[in-house]
Amino acid sequence: MNYHIVLGTAGWGVWHSPDAGKSWVRQRKPFPLNSRIQSLAVLPGEPRGLMAAGDTGLFASHDGGASWARIGTQGDIPTIWSLAVDPTDPNTLFAGTRPAGVYRSRDGGWKWERLDVAAATECAIGTPFVTRVLVDPDERNTIWAGIEIDGVYRSLDGGDTWTRVVSGITDLDVHDLTIARTSPPRVLVSTNGEVFWSADRGETWTPIGVKAKWPLPYSRGIVVKTDDPRVLFAGCGETTTGETGAVLRSSDGGQTWQSLPLPVRPNATMWGLATHPADASRIVAWTLFGEVYVTEDAGESWRKIAREFGEVRTGAWLPA
Repeated sequence: MNYHIVLGTAGWGVWHSPDAGKSWVRQRKPFPLNSRIQSLAVLPGEPRGLMAAGDTGLFASHDGGASWARIGTQGDIPTIWSLAVDPTDPNTLFAGTRPAGVYRSRDGGWKWERLDVAAATECAIGTPFVTRVLVDPDERNTIWAGIEIDGVYRSLDGGDTWTRVVSGITDLDVHDLTIARTSPPRVLVSTNGEVFWSADRGETWTPIGVKAKWPLPYSRGIVVKTDDPRVLFAGCGETTTGETGAVLRSSDGGQTWQSLPLPVRPNATMWGLATHPADASRIVAWTLFGEVYVTEDAGESWRKIAREFGEVRTGAWLPA
């Protein structure tokens, strides 16, 4: 059973495995030395299509991460922290940057325009940045941006105009955003110490109560099972660089949570999780400090990848 796993790291660029994590190659070309890859985005309609972005620009792969080509020129836009692809048009991209800004490309990343998002220019950590941009899979003109530390912004017209939507969000330190395709759809936002949900496109938000329901209070990545919008997976930890972490699963949209059985005690906060519609039961999860875990049965059992990778910022898996 082979499939591609791709990891974006802080300072070591992109690592690629063509065989489900058994062997690994560090992709040196065309990534500049010491590249920090902050975001990976799967290309819709292309089973092995993937884009990578970070402080050295934008890159694309069409073979599951085995080879890459640069798109545009380094410095076209500021450091990219999050990348989203329109699910109906892979040429339309949205990039969230540091300093906090949202940019749109209509030609696959060769040319960009800065969008009118009135994000904060300063915050408690210094310079705010966009941790997540998201295109609604069913309403392509609805775009979301989560900013650390400035809350959630929403566009209803494809990115032309934006509104800050934070009613009920008591923690503006946004780490991740995802959409559960329930009826009505639910948007979920992960923050420093809570997860909030909205069923009215961000007009109001409700906390799920992480501190009472999770074993560790720091909330990070959150994803929805690709074939069941009621099932959520989340990564957590003690703090940003905490000494351990956990993967959690909810089967009821976030009301109750179960801590999943990892084979060893993780070495840090569980930073992120990756899904792909090719297999809804396969999830790749990683800690901030380089451990990678894989489940093939929607979290019932996990295996740890043998090698470790320094600081992992993003990950993806794609069919072989």
